[in-house]
Amino acid sequence: FVSLLQGLTGEQRRRIIIRELLIALSVLVLFLLVGRHLLMLLGISEPSLGISGGIILFLIAIRLIFAEPGELFGRASDTEPFVFPLAVPSIAGPSAMAAIMILMARSPGRWPQWLLALFVAWAATGVVLLVSDPIVRFAGQRTLSAAQRLMGMLLTMIAVELFLKGLSGVSLLETSR
Repeated sequence: FVSLLQGLTGEQRRRIIIRELLIALSVLVLFLLVGRHLLMLLGISEPSLGISGGIILFLIAIRLIFAEPGELFGRASDTEPFVFPLAVPSIAGPSAMAAIMILMARSPGRWPQWLLALFVAWAATGVVLLVSDPIVRFAGQRTLSAAQRLMGMLLTMIAVELFLKGLSGVSLLETSR
């Protein structure tokens, strides 16, 4: 977020963060309530979701590792990101969507508790994003660049794990047929 919103005023960043948080919350709530049914309607299996999510996260991770701050997604300085890559997949990513669908599949009657947990996690994310400016000023550009690359490495590992879990889910599906 910090890298993508670099060069914008504090007010612009705050407006974009709030907008993207609300979009991400809407997507996550939608997946909580109808995600499993929507994927069934479209014929998309959980392993497919894991594989595609892993690929998307891997591409984002590679950009985090090798891009210069502010150049992550090739954004021109006079435009602002919308939905992708901030709301989806940065906040409402494939792993969050899959986790929500798995929780609902295992305990659909507990949806109010899952909704509350989702809202608490979303609010905590919002607080961190909204106070990121002072953190960045304190840490400095070199620290931000190092953190960006470190997060890219961690995201790479998460992406590979998502991909591998998706592949193992496919092999389980194939053996059960």
